[in-house]
Formats: sequence, structure tokens, C-alpha cells
Amino acid sequence: MRTDLDHLPSAKQRELERVLQILFEEFDDATRAVTGEKQKQGRIQKVILYGSYARGGWVDEPHTAKGYQSDFDLLIIVNMKGLTDRVAYWAKADERLNRELGITKTIRTPVNFIVHTLQEVNDGLAHGRYFFMDIAKDGIALYQSDETLLHQPKPKSPQQALTMAREYFDEGFPSSMRRFKLAQDGISQGFLKEAAFDLHQTTEFLYHCVLLVCTFYTPHVHNLGFLRTQAERIDRRLVHVWPRETRKERSIFEKLKEAYVKARYSKHYRISIDELNWLGEQVEELGRVVHAVCLEKLAELEQAAKAVN
Repeated sequence: MRTDLDHLPSAKQRELERVLQILFEEFDDATRAVTGEKQKQGRIQKVILYGSYARGGWVDEPHTAKGYQSDFDLLIIVNMKGLTDRVAYWAKADERLNRELGITKTIRTPVNFIVHTLQEVNDGLAHGRYFFMDIAKDGIALYQSDETLLHQPKPKSPQQALTMAREYFDEGFPSSMRRFKLAQDGISQGFLKEAAFDLHQTTEFLYHCVLLVCTFYTPHVHNLGFLRTQAERIDRRLVHVWPRETRKERSIFEKLKEAYVKARYSKHYRISIDELNWLGEQVEELGRVVHAVCLEKLAELEQAAKAVN
């Protein structure tokens, strides 16, 4: 695996150094705070940069009309399963990265990270999951505690890949549409909080669907901002679903993100019928794009399967 960052501007390299510092500081604090002796022996084995900043071709235009900016995508590999618990071990790191991006401005690039054990990553490679195969091929090791190598990928046969992708689509897309119907019913009946939650779930299910169909992997998170970033790496059409030009548009998307918890549990959560109608239109568009992207991927896999028969 590569370890050089020569293709990145020096400012981006310094940002990544700062990101690593934050991740290690917060992880050390989290492991010291636990009571179990086993967890205190936890350590980070690898930190791998993947995605556009690893491959090249990132976009860094936050001040343009479109306002799009690629994120740093990081895979953190830890030495025990319990350490992948995002709430227990990584929430503070997430908060601090967001604070340094949005408030202190010591980081200029958004950061997304996923956490897995080495066994989970190697299982993904053994099962031919495109996501992990791409990381093994294009990833850049920012940190390694030892020289342990990732396993050699074992790609699925074209027919196996097609079968798996179809199963993901046949389950994931109808589930998302059922939640969208519930959201529409909630809007029409004036159940605003319930509709907001169901729109969140529709969006989450759609992102999980397109990620699974196209990469055979999806992170186990409910954060729509994170899922959106992961999905938008697949197809640029997904970027254009959510307008980002105005503060109002960004603010309404934030309300959708918050709906997973606040629409159910907070008496202070507020969303208007106009905001819900706007979100409904964008989620419907997201469904159309996800449907198109998935069908194109399935057609591509079907052609590959036919070619070997």
C-alpha cells in the first residue's frame, strides 16, 4: 500500500497531520476513560486515506455557486471489535473535527471516517466487496503500527456479483419507497414530526441501497451527511439532488439530518409544512436518481455475467 502524499498540496498534507493528531488524542482519552482492562490495551493499527484525495480528482470549491467540496475519507483499523463503537470511542473525535472545521477553522476540509477491525476489512476483501477492494488498491496508509498487510482481494465471479447486487436492490429500494409513502401520508395529515422522521428513513434507506448495490458495503450509521458523502462518490448525479447554494437549503437538510433523533424525542424540534414539502420533492428526486444508478449498475453486472457464459 502506498504511503506517499506527494500528489497533495502541502496545505492538505498539513491538514491530514492535524486530523491524525486529533484522532489519536481523542482515541487515547476514550480508551483511558473505560473501566475494562482489555479496552485499555486497544490501539489504532492503521489509518488509511481513500476516495478522491487518495486517487486524485478531488473537488475543493466551497466558495463557488455550487459550493461542493470533497471530504477526507479515512478508514481507521483498530485491534479489537469493541473499539469500533462510534458512540463510546469516536463521538468526541467527530465533534472535535467538526468544531475545528466550522468554528476554529484549523481544518479546511471536511473529514469522514469509518472504523473497522483488521478482520472485518480482510473479510470484506475475501468476499469481494468492491469498497474494500478499492481501498486496498488505491488507499494511502497515513499511519501503520506494524507492517501487517491487508489480505489479497478475492473478487466475486460476475454471476455472484450480479446475484448479490440484485438481492440488495430488491430488498433496499422497495423498503425505501414504503417509508416514502408513510412520509407522504404524514405530510398530508399534518403529522409533521412523524413525516420528518419518515423522510429521514427514506433518505437513509436510499443511500444504503445505492451503496450496497454499487460497492457491496455501507457504513452502519444514521448520519445522512456521512451517507450522502459516501454515496456521492459513486455518481455525480447524486450530488445535484441536494441544492447547497443558499443557507436556507443547507439548513433544511440539517433539519432532515436531525429528524432521526429530535423528531422522535425532542419537544423543541420544529419543521414547517413548506420545509417538508421541499424535502419531499428532493427525496423523491433522490429516489429517481438512486433507481437509475442502481439499474445501470445491475445492467453492467448483467453484461459482465453474460460475457463469461
